[in-house]
This record gives sequence, C-alpha cells and structure tokens, in this order.
Amino acid sequence: MHQLAIALKKKGYEVTGTDDEIFEPARSALAAEGLLPKEEGWFPEMITPNLDAVILGMHAKADNPEIKKAQELNLKIYSFPSYIYNESRDKKRIVVGGSHGKTTTTAMIMHVLRHLGKDFDYMVGARLKGFNQSVSITKAPLIVCEGDEYPASVIEKRPKFHFLYPHIAILTGIAWDHINVFPSFENYLEQFIIFIQKIETGGVLIYYSGDEVLKNLVENNKREDIRYIPYDIPLHEVREGKTELFLDNSKTLISVFGDHNLLNIHAAYLACKETGISSEEFSEAISGFEGASRRLELLADNGSTKVFRDFAHAPSKLKATIEAVKKQFPDKKLIALFELHTFSSLNAAFLEQYRHSMEPASEAAVCYSHHALELKRLPPLDKEAVITAFDKKGLEVLNNRNEIEIWLNNRQFNNAVLLLMSSGDFDGLDILTFARKITNQ
Repeated sequence: MHQLAIALKKKGYEVTGTDDEIFEPARSALAAEGLLPKEEGWFPEMITPNLDAVILGMHAKADNPEIKKAQELNLKIYSFPSYIYNESRDKKRIVVGGSHGKTTTTAMIMHVLRHLGKDFDYMVGARLKGFNQSVSITKAPLIVCEGDEYPASVIEKRPKFHFLYPHIAILTGIAWDHINVFPSFENYLEQFIIFIQKIETGGVLIYYSGDEVLKNLVENNKREDIRYIPYDIPLHEVREGKTELFLDNSKTLISVFGDHNLLNIHAAYLACKETGISSEEFSEAISGFEGASRRLELLADNGSTKVFRDFAHAPSKLKATIEAVKKQFPDKKLIALFELHTFSSLNAAFLEQYRHSMEPASEAAVCYSHHALELKRLPPLDKEAVITAFDKKGLEVLNNRNEIEIWLNNRQFNNAVLLLMSSGDFDGLDILTFARKITNQ
C-alpha cells in the first residue's frame, strides 16, 4: 500500500493515508516522499466529499471508522488490485498467479523487460534489485502484476487476482494454503477456475503441466476464446554448482538454481515471448537475474560456507526450497531453520501438511514465537505437536530469539549451507550480521 501511495504521488496525484501501525521499510519510504502521516491511528474527519477515491489495504477491518465514513459519503472505494486495474485498463496486462513462484516469476519478467529497455509498469510482492519500488503506475503500455489469491479487502473479499483481467496469464501450480480464508481444498481450487474465466478474450494461459491438479483443472475448464501453453522444466545441465539453461535456439548460464526456478524461468520466457521477445534476447537478459529479495537470496559465502535466506512458508515452498539447495550443493551439509509465521502454518490443524518437508536437511529446526500466535488470535502451539507433524528425525523446536541464537551458535558451518526460511523475522534476529559472522565477511 505504501508503494502504491508513492507511485501515485510520482504520477502527479495528491495522496494521503493513515494506518494504526507503520513499520520499516514503509515508514522511511513514506517519510522520504513527504507522505508519512503525522500521527498513527484512524481519522474519519479526513474522509471528505471532495476525495476522488479511497483505497483500502487488505488488512483494514470492517469496523474501521474511515471506511464507515467513506461509505456514508458514497465515495468510490477501491481495493488495492481493483485500483491497479482502474489505472491499467488501456494496458496489456501480464498476471502471474499460482500457489508458489509468483514473486520470482514476476521479477524475472520485469528483469528481462528492463534489461531490454521496454516501457512497462509493475506490481510485485518484493523489493527487486534495479527497481526503486515494488509498484509503478505510469503511462506505459504494459503492466506486469503478481496475482495474489488472498482477499482484496474487507469489502472486496474475492481474491486479488480476480480483479486484474490478464491478457497473458501464468499459473505456476496449486497447493492448498491460507486455510483461514479457504476452508477446503475445493474452495481453493474454485478461485483458480474463476481466475481462468477472467482472462481477456483472445488472451493466453501459460500453465505448469507437471502439476496434475493444475493440469486437470485447466483441461476441465477449457475456453474456446483463449490459447493454452503448457510448460515444464526446460532442458538444462548442472555442473560444479552452475546451471546452464537451453531455451529454443539459445543457451546461457544462470545465477539462480533449482527445479522451481527453472520452471519460473520457463514461464517467464513464454510470457516474454508473447510480447515479441526472442529466445536470444531473453537468454542474454535472464543470465544476469540474481533472484528476488528473500527468494533463495545469498546472504554470505566464503566458499566453504554459504548462507541463503528464503521466503518459504507454505509446505510446497518449503519442500521445493530445501530440495533445490540439496540438489545444487549435494556434497555440503544442509542446515535448515524454518519459522512458522503465517496463520496457516501456526494452525495445529494444518501442520500435518508439513510432514517430511524438511527431510533432505542434515540438521533442522522449526521456530515460532508466542507473540505471533497472540497477534493471529490462535491458541498456544505445543512443541511436541510440531515435532510429530514434521516427522523429521532430530528436529528441534525453538520459541524465541534466545533459543534460535543458541541453536545456531551450536552448529558447525564448515562445508555447509545454512538455509534460513521465513516470511517473518525470526523473532527479531539479525540474520545478515550472523551470516557475515560465520563466513567472516
């Protein structure tokens, strides 16, 4: 939301905003643009009849006094994605959906377009190298959007990607998550069926054919007025920790690794191809892609020890990340630390989905804070329940930063890869400083 506010200010709009809590990096970014509210809290007196629009973040509650005031005044109220669509009606829209790989695939497309000097807007769920913001709204003829399946707002409770109406759509795969929003797998599947129906007539759906659930869903919900392009892991070779990629008539060494990233690259290539980009142009551009922030991001490396940070939180993402690292560095010990942080992952009823997901790790620990449970209004989570659910021999469970630090400091990192996985912050642990310390960088 703060990135959208900045983008709209840069476009020349008058923008104001409020929030009850504002954290970094949003606070500094808003302050730098003169958009930081003078006070935190809700101020219905700021909602006046002369406003052109009110844009809601997904976390605003139904009883928010500013929302009530806007409704009383019959103001135009947008969710975040519905406003993005409002600003991009005349653009060609690329939307990347799926349960995993959305951010990275979107980032890959953006990287290639920028490298080739193309004019485009974007909306992505991470800060990317080479981009000052995660949202850009200009007069560009093309927009690339990460299509999240979470609800758009308390008023628009449909998934965000239902509002974007792509011309070029990607679905990376389907793995049930967000049980607080989608109580059953069937209900979750329905959201992707609806997404397919939202593709503009004459558009194209690029989908991962190796996902049987997705493949069946696509085949059972075919439309005659759009095209379908299946994709799978592209031809490649891994030699001495380096991956060489082959696409049509081109080959190149890439900086990222793992089957999931190869799939992301293939999807990104097919989307870029739809915009007129050749395999030679794509291959030359993608060779310089180093990954999205917190997506298998290399924090430190001294040859013997490598430290990666990853955003993995859902079971499928956790499993894919661990397997990718083990496959890329088979001769190194893999030490994995995973934080339960999302509503689903902290829910005892969902934990079973993580069974054997950390199996390739030589040493593994799972951490979660009691504060995170309190914020999500969830009951206490027993350590033994976590150990039973993951079913990983030797797994340790940690509940605060002190326990995390003790566990990490007791590891031997020679000839090892340390993999830190979380959508949170490990209870405030400074992992970058720790990574540099163990590699003496």
